Amino acid sequence: MARPDKAATVAEIAEKFRGSSAAVLTEYRGLTVAQLKELRRSLSGNATYAVVKNTLTNIAAKEAGIESLDADLKGPSAIAFVTGDPVEAAKGLRDFAKANPALVIKGGVLDGNPLTAAEVTKLADLESREVLLAKAAGAMKAKLYQAAYVFTAKPAEAARVIDALRQKKQDSEAAAA
Repeated sequence: MARPDKAATVAEIAEKFRGSSAAVLTEYRGLTVAQLKELRRSLSGNATYAVVKNTLTNIAAKEAGIESLDADLKGPSAIAFVTGDPVEAAKGLRDFAKANPALVIKGGVLDGNPLTAAEVTKLADLESREVLLAKAAGAMKAKLYQAAYVFTAKPAEAARVIDALRQKKQDSEAAAA
C-alpha cells in the first residue's frame, strides 16, 4: 500500500476517534463474515464496527489524543466507534460476545478515559439512558412533593388551630345563651 493511502487511513481513523463518544476494542478472530455482518447490523444505531490495522490505529489514536490503547492493539483487532448511547453499544457487544464467544472485548475509551474489558462489561450492565433519566425525574418529583408538604404543613396546622378556636368560641357562646 502506498504511503498516501496509509496517511489517509490514519486520518480517517483519527477522525472517527474524535467524532465518537466512546470506542470499544475487540478481537474478532474466529468469527465468520456472516457473524461480523450480524454484529455490524446489531450495532448500526449506536456504533460503527470496523476491522483495523493495529499500527495504523495506534498512530491514529495518538493523533486523536488517546494513549491507552497501546497494550490492547495486539492480534486481529476491530473497533466499535460509538456515536450514540455508549451503554446500548456496550450491551450490543456484550450480548453478541455471549452468543459468539469468539468475539473478545479487549478494552476501550469513554470520553477520553481508558476502559478495561471489565469496565466495558460494567457499562453494559447499566440501565439505558432513558431509564436512568426517568429514575432521576422520579426522585426529583418525590423531593418536590416533600418540599411542598413541608411548606404547606405549618399554614394548614395554623388554619386548623384557628378553626378549632372559632368552634370553641361558638360552642361557649351557644352554651351561654
